[in-house]
Amino acid sequence: MTRSQRLSDQQVSKKILLLGAPGSGKGTQGARLAHHLCVEHLAVGDLLRAEITSGSELGETIRSKVESGELVSDDLVLELISTRAAQMGEQGYILDGFPRSVVQAERGREVAELADAVPDVVIYLDVPEDVVVERLLARAAIEGRADDNEETVRNRMRVFRESTAPLLAHYEKQGKVRVVDAVGSPDEVTMEILHIVGMSDGK
Repeated sequence: MTRSQRLSDQQVSKKILLLGAPGSGKGTQGARLAHHLCVEHLAVGDLLRAEITSGSELGETIRSKVESGELVSDDLVLELISTRAAQMGEQGYILDGFPRSVVQAERGREVAELADAVPDVVIYLDVPEDVVVERLLARAAIEGRADDNEETVRNRMRVFRESTAPLLAHYEKQGKVRVVDAVGSPDEVTMEILHIVGMSDGK
């Protein structure tokens, strides 16, 4: 039996939101899950950069925002997600970097419902703040990012907590949140998530 046949025979969740602090491992786990579940890993930051590179009208609008130091608005992010929604609904997805607020979640749901792309499960990668700070400082040292010091990293964590707490509560009301201890090795975290989404053999 092929992997694709196993997936079709099981009740596997293939529309997954990944939530977690910077440094919690969303990028690593997103890529791993996409491979195991045969779906696309959509990181909003990567989608924004790809759209800019494409030279599309939307990409040029995003570029102007980024180059002027402005945040990309909810409307632009939603427009970008909307262009992929039909494909996401049909094939499944691992999405990280969106939504980042309850407002984004509510507006995104309107788009997702039309495309049958409402998430099956929301995986929250739980990592203690001190561990996240240690990871981010180590990453900054490797990448030569002197602006990422402990003060700025802890401020990013504060902003994350303030925005994510209500977002988690929003999804908990829908019964979709599953919390994963993401302090362990990448393999251990991947296996736990695969078990949660219904692919218990991890193959």
